[in-house]
Amino acid sequence: MENEKSAIKATYFSIIGNTLLAGIKLVSGFIGNSYALIADGIESMTDIFSSFFVLLGFKYAQKPPDENHPFGHTRIEPLVTFLVVAFLVTSATIIAYESVVHIRTPHKSPESWTLIVLAVIILWKEASYRYVIHKSKQINSSSLRADAWHHRSDAITSVTAFIGISIAVVFGEGFENADDWAALFASGFILYNSYLIFRPALGEIMDEHLHDDLVEDIRKVATEVEGILGTEKCFVRKAGMKYLVELHAMVDGTITVDEGHFLAHKLQDKIQEEIPEISHITIHVEPEMH
Repeated sequence: MENEKSAIKATYFSIIGNTLLAGIKLVSGFIGNSYALIADGIESMTDIFSSFFVLLGFKYAQKPPDENHPFGHTRIEPLVTFLVVAFLVTSATIIAYESVVHIRTPHKSPESWTLIVLAVIILWKEASYRYVIHKSKQINSSSLRADAWHHRSDAITSVTAFIGISIAVVFGEGFENADDWAALFASGFILYNSYLIFRPALGEIMDEHLHDDLVEDIRKVATEVEGILGTEKCFVRKAGMKYLVELHAMVDGTITVDEGHFLAHKLQDKIQEEIPEISHITIHVEPEMH
């Protein structure tokens, strides 16, 4: 529950920050004659909507298990991640299209003061990325990681806008569309990051085996339980911020069923105590004959 609260707090931080920055970018872009800054504002607006979906996902994931969802509702998280990626791809496509239109349309150079606005935005968005990505690693959340990458993508687009505007301001006539080229480059970077975010979420939905380190930790903990002689199969799949585990544990083949049942529960309690991010664990007892 603490993880979910931490995730919701980080998401509110993203929503408030993106709302303020979207307004600043759009107003500065229109007044300062910079499409790169306007494009940056468009991305921030999509960030607001995607953060809302992340927030709704976290709130839904907190629902307790029920008859139809005995493992809980945490699988909503990778689905939300797909939605966030869709917003990223949409914003990148819009930015690319509008950049090409502006490149083909003669216009004045951006105002030099827009560089100051961008410098402040870059510092803020990078700090926001570091805060949210730290939270995502703490609670092992793919959708919060995607939200963090929105901040990093925003920072990158702002950097490219800064470079483009600087070229337009310094070199003057003939370089008026440098910030449009910068926006076009930024859209390609956003698409690349969209794939990096999408791929792990797809692996989660498909129960792809990506958890060798966790398997090793589970086997290590199992050896610390008296009566457990070893482990065989160990399957791990991620569900939101938690993991579901199936483990085959070896015990003395001469003990009773009741004793084997007791050892299985003892092992389950020990693993979930040592590795609390495991929400469900199914243990199959395998007899070892002498």
